[in-house]
Amino acid sequence: MTTISGKTVVVTGGAAGIGRLVALKMAARGATAVLWDVDEARLERATEEVSEAAEAATAHGVVCDVSDREAVAGAAARTAELAGPVDILVNNAGVVSGKFFVDLTPADIERTFAVNALSLFWVTGAFLPQMIARGSGHIVTVASAAGLIGTPKETDYAASKFAAFGFDEALRQELRRSAPGVLTTVVCPYYVDTGMFAGVKTRFPLLLPILKEDRVATKIVRAVQLNRRRLFMPPMVYTTPPLRLLPVPLFDLVSDLFGVNACMDDFVGRAGTTPDGREESR
Repeated sequence: MTTISGKTVVVTGGAAGIGRLVALKMAARGATAVLWDVDEARLERATEEVSEAAEAATAHGVVCDVSDREAVAGAAARTAELAGPVDILVNNAGVVSGKFFVDLTPADIERTFAVNALSLFWVTGAFLPQMIARGSGHIVTVASAAGLIGTPKETDYAASKFAAFGFDEALRQELRRSAPGVLTTVVCPYYVDTGMFAGVKTRFPLLLPILKEDRVATKIVRAVQLNRRRLFMPPMVYTTPPLRLLPVPLFDLVSDLFGVNACMDDFVGRAGTTPDGREESR
């Protein structure tokens, strides 16, 4: 079991969606929550809300574009000034394009990988050496069910989330050997009702429901407490890896049957964007 009370937690993409709720729940359990986000106005509001929820600690907001290595280094230094060493890192920030491959621009692709994949290296790299030196810590990577199965209109998004899943897996294996006290958790939810995936649909809502963001945040916090290494939501997502044993044509037919390949057909996304024009994913 991991005790959250008294710990310092950094949550990227913390101004809204799952990130904001994870910060709220961590603070309510006595953690000092440090919210990182690129949207300064929303970050200020969220930080005030989290501060009010804190029982035994407080909350801080740090403006940061996680795709910018220099900005991450500066934000990490600012975090150290405000809250000291970081015990738990939740890599939650992300973006989505929601376009067919032929409609993606180079800027779309670069943005997706910069936020969803490369930022994992910059942000984790800012805190992991200290965790290794202390012999304790927890790195959470919020990937996606799209990191287990690719679907139409998600070529860039799925590829970046496959990268996130691989990042966690390789890091977990490294830390098992070099720093067993530093743990990792990868989170792979199906679509979440944060607004980023507005318009998506599901054919079998009992098996593959559109997830409630509060429920997802609760499960992430609980996974940290229980030292769970992998969290898939809903349980149906756990069937994806064994389904890959099927021949490809049969695998594709099963995906069609469950409506997975049609879920993005009516995607519209979030109405608002971040100041730099990015659709935030969580």
